[in-house]
Amino acid sequence: MYQSFIAINPEIRFGKPCIIGTRIAVQDILGWLASGMSVESILEDFPELTREHILAALSYSAEKERRIRTYLSV
Repeated sequence: MYQSFIAINPEIRFGKPCIIGTRIAVQDILGWLASGMSVESILEDFPELTREHILAALSYSAEKERRIRTYLSV
């Protein structure tokens, strides 16, 4: 699901995974959520984002975690 919303481009934010068409990194979104910002607040502060972008950031993070765990358990 996240593949259509997130890209890694070495020219943007030093190659951090970002929402396509923005300079907003996945880690920015995760940090905002972790600090207690609601999805609605994020969407108000960053109108270029959608609920799907936020869900894609969460999905990307979950997939990355699964890949790390799989790699470490081999």
